[in-house]
Amino acid sequence: MVVLRILVAFVLALTLASCGGGGGDKFRSYNGPQVTSIQVHKGARKMYLLNNSKVLKQYDIALGFQPVGHKQFEGDGKTPEGLYYISHHNPKSRYHLSLGVSYPNVQDRAYASSMGRPAGGDIMIHGRSKYKGTNEGDWTAGCIAVRDKEIEEVYAMVTQYTPIFILP
Repeated sequence: MVVLRILVAFVLALTLASCGGGGGDKFRSYNGPQVTSIQVHKGARKMYLLNNSKVLKQYDIALGFQPVGHKQFEGDGKTPEGLYYISHHNPKSRYHLSLGVSYPNVQDRAYASSMGRPAGGDIMIHGRSKYKGTNEGDWTAGCIAVRDKEIEEVYAMVTQYTPIFILP
């Protein structure tokens, strides 16, 4: 009877361990210094996570397929420039995981409206998992893309309302 209980406990432990996700789990935890801001340097194709003025992490990025200039209209392929905020976490992203960027802001909407066009939206920091292209160069519709393993890290480190400074 004791042997049977030990055997059942062992099988149960193995079953639970196999359901835990192990290395395939895309959700990570982070216990380090708070990310107080994000800086995106479009020209250098770099993104930095900062705690005050200290760089915690840096990433190579891909941008919108028309990377020069500020996003003005839906479909222009540009990544916005200016101060925005992380609006939400999307665990069911087409691109592995994603963080929403608060584009368009009031000024973006007003400008697009004055030109009789929509400002667009759905700007994200995301991975690439469902993207079927080469992931070489700038390929997004205006988002900021990193590798899947990197977005897992960013997703865990960055909280809602974190400011993101997107620089030319």
